[in-house]
Amino acid sequence: MIELTRLNGQKLFVNCDLLKYAEASPDTVLTLLTGDKIVVSESCQDVVAQAVSFRARILGAAWPDGAAALGALLSQFPSTPPPKRTYP
Repeated sequence: MIELTRLNGQKLFVNCDLLKYAEASPDTVLTLLTGDKIVVSESCQDVVAQAVSFRARILGAAWPDGAAALGALLSQFPSTPPPKRTYP
């Protein structure tokens, strides 16, 4: 869960697995999979950064050697981008 702040300053914890949308209009409005909407003072970028950080901590705890294993796996693939497609 990630800690966010309502516009009135009240803290709340949101299960980031339930996030469907984050919109800036101009306040950040989170739409959950349940259809509920929450307005928070954090920016969309902050919400995404917190969700990614949370997920990284969970995966790191579940698979501590995962970063090294993933790096070794990815190093086997060429780092050049795929060729551009041409259309007739």
